[in-house]
Amino acid sequence: MPFNLETFKTRALSAVVFVMIMMIGLMWNHWSFLVLFSIIHFGCWVEYNKIIAIIEPEFQTIPPTQRYGFMIAGWAFMLAMCGNEYFLKGTRMNSLGMLMLLVSGVVLPLFLVVLRKNFSTKSLGYSLLGLLYISLPWGLMIALRSRGIFSNGDDIISGSGKIIPLVLIASIWINDTMAYIVGSFIGKTPFSPISPKKTWEGTAGGAILCVAAVVLGGHYIFKINDMLMLAVISAIAAVIGTTGDLLESKLKRMAGIKDSGQILPGHGGFLDRFDSLLLATPFVWLYVVLTQV
Repeated sequence: MPFNLETFKTRALSAVVFVMIMMIGLMWNHWSFLVLFSIIHFGCWVEYNKIIAIIEPEFQTIPPTQRYGFMIAGWAFMLAMCGNEYFLKGTRMNSLGMLMLLVSGVVLPLFLVVLRKNFSTKSLGYSLLGLLYISLPWGLMIALRSRGIFSNGDDIISGSGKIIPLVLIASIWINDTMAYIVGSFIGKTPFSPISPKKTWEGTAGGAILCVAAVVLGGHYIFKINDMLMLAVISAIAAVIGTTGDLLESKLKRMAGIKDSGQILPGHGGFLDRFDSLLLATPFVWLYVVLTQV
């Protein structure tokens, strides 16, 4: 894939705006974090429904109860994953999320199975898949933010639980950037027919540089002592994140579209921008839970 200076400039300028918005949401406080990923959650759902409707025309006729009910149920799961710091006017967000999940568990089956004529198990399957593909990762991202990561005082950024989401997101960005640059200059061997622009050289080079940059930068610049944690999360971001990118590319190829949407020039839609993070987040959450880092 030859290096295109104009494309790189467009992507870079858009990325500056994107990073500024993301950093405000990530760093301001836990509420801005929840608002940021709530917006991303609903944006991903809108694009997912659009893509599935192209792939499976039957999905175009699903009732609003199904179209929006699963989105709300997914958001309820995100609220249920909130920690005790999410407390508003005497109500804990995790309790509200659990209540919404219970209501969804009654209302959705009632409307979709009992009251709806011509019920389609295939369309229901696609909606359930959306919960796994979109809502589960963002709920686990909120769980990561709500959790105290270091018990020995090494969480250098005030506010429990910011470190691992930041490391994961930074790793995704670094891997994508390095893979694009390395692939543009020395990439020759196609990586997958699903994404013809990816090369083995770019993918491998991006992963190696990603792990090196995150481990060295995290340790020597940001003084994070757990270098193993930095290495594992950046490796997950590089390997699983690339798989997430290929998965979304496969969906777009099945739908015959280039981008899932348009939120920033050169970066496509929500799914285009967060496809790697969607798949990497559950694996990072699992690593954190199993190792108690």
